[in-house]
Amino acid sequence: MDLQLPTMSGLEAIQAIRREDADARIIVLTMYQGDEDIHRSLTAGATTYLLKDTLSDDLIRFVREVHAGRRPIRPDVKARLDERAAAPTLTPREIQVMELVSEGRRNKEIAATLGISEETVQVHLKNIFAKLKVSERTAAVNVALRRGIVHIR
Repeated sequence: MDLQLPTMSGLEAIQAIRREDADARIIVLTMYQGDEDIHRSLTAGATTYLLKDTLSDDLIRFVREVHAGRRPIRPDVKARLDERAAAPTLTPREIQVMELVSEGRRNKEIAATLGISEETVQVHLKNIFAKLKVSERTAAVNVALRRGIVHIR
C-alpha cells in the first residue's frame, strides 16, 4: 500500500498545529537562520526558534523552558529579529518578484507570470534594490537568500 501524505512547509505545519491546539508549544529546530525565516516562524505560532548547531545542553534547557511555559530566545536569534525590525520589509508582491528573479526569470517573463507590465516589474525591482541596499539583481538574490526572504527550490 502506497500511502500518499500531503506535503507542507514548516510554516504550514506550525499553522496546522496551532489550529488544532492554540496552546501547543512548538520549537523550530532548523538550519535556516535568515531573519525572515525566524520572523515568519514566530509569527505563525512557534514558541522559539533554534538552529541545528545548538549544543545538546542548550537544546535540553530550551525544551525545559518551553515546557515550563516560557518563550526563550537565543541572543543570536534576537539579534536577527532586531536587525529585521530596523530594516524595511518587502511587500508580498515584491517577494513574488524576488522569487521569480531568484529563478533566473527576465523582466518580461516576470511580467507575464504576474500579469503586470514590464514597467511595473522595473518599479518593483527599483524598490527591492533600495530596500535591500543593493544595485543589481545578483546582489538582491544573495541578500534575499541570506535573509530567508526567498529559498532555492
